[in-house]
Amino acid sequence: MKVYLTHLYPKQMSIYGDYGNILAIQFFLKGLGVEYEYQTVDINQDLPKNTDFYFLGGGQDKEQSIIFQDLLAKKANLGQNLENNVPMLAICGGYQLLGQEFLTGTGDLIPGLEILPVITKAPNSSVKSRCVGNLIVNCQIPELLGTKLVGFENHSGQTYFTDQSKAKPLGSVLVGYGNNAFEKIEGCVYKNVVGTYLHGSCLPKNPELTAWFIKKIFQNKKLDVFTDQIDNLDTKIAALAKESILGRFL
Repeated sequence: MKVYLTHLYPKQMSIYGDYGNILAIQFFLKGLGVEYEYQTVDINQDLPKNTDFYFLGGGQDKEQSIIFQDLLAKKANLGQNLENNVPMLAICGGYQLLGQEFLTGTGDLIPGLEILPVITKAPNSSVKSRCVGNLIVNCQIPELLGTKLVGFENHSGQTYFTDQSKAKPLGSVLVGYGNNAFEKIEGCVYKNVVGTYLHGSCLPKNPELTAWFIKKIFQNKKLDVFTDQIDNLDTKIAALAKESILGRFL
């Protein structure tokens, strides 16, 4: 049995240590003794035949404008996989591209994949208008209620839901901005897709969310035999780091 991990546009969309999210998934799989294959997809490359987990990291507006046409060409296949409950983590710019559209600070409109019911608008290109700083979120995923997620955000785009009957926020903001500077909500969860502004990297800092993704991967592959083992993996170092962060800000 092998788990296939697909990283979309790692050259253009992987800033602020976003590759660490892949490393966290690999760490869990290694700890469970599960074989995996890491696959990358660049511009003008087809999606792999087999994928159990997708990752799309963050990038600047320039990088988003470079890849969006190619990403739209993959919309049908990617969308079908996500509708079939393949898990995906999308960070910052990747999160924005999964929405309906992104209006940049310079007025350029970048169409999204319309997988998540959100739109993003950057008020302008001024550094002062960016949402920057530590971000702490009270997670609202049913299996993770009460879990606090930590990370770092740095985005000009202000993201708003267009329909919360289809998808829900990842959580409520305790420290920082989240989706925008006004609503105190962060991220978007639809089926097994999570869009978020949590950099830093997200999964190494939040092993509970990593475990949630691993469980979704195994559920899809009908590998329930590993479920109990996931919670027994040694994540003490990550837990101590998170406790330090929470102690500083809460």
